[in-house]
Amino acid sequence: MSPHPLASEGFNASEIFVLMDSALKTVDKGELDEVVKKVKGVFQFDVKNKAGKTESWILDVNSAPGVYKPDGKRKPDLIISVSDEDFIALAEEKLNPQKAFIQGKIKVKGKMLLAAKLDRVMKQAKAKASL
Repeated sequence: MSPHPLASEGFNASEIFVLMDSALKTVDKGELDEVVKKVKGVFQFDVKNKAGKTESWILDVNSAPGVYKPDGKRKPDLIISVSDEDFIALAEEKLNPQKAFIQGKIKVKGKMLLAAKLDRVMKQAKAKASL
């Protein structure tokens, strides 16, 4: 069996993105439409692993909800740079996003107001995927 297209060796975060994509694509259409209506944003995550390598994923909560590898078709409204380890801690709710931002563990570029809406998306995806 070939690896999932979102999987990236050496990045634990890729497992979370695979689960988020699955959750977004299996959620009830009415519920998904409601989330899209409230968020309307495209997020790019630049994740750096312990080896110093960076991989990126796009979370589209707008025109085509799901998680994608960057392909030039989706322009991010917000770019989030974070370590692989901190991304996992955020996804598992072991790291507070606001504290992480203040401590410099997360770098954010773009429409800052979307960052607050991202927390809602992550929590819904987590509940659906049982992360």
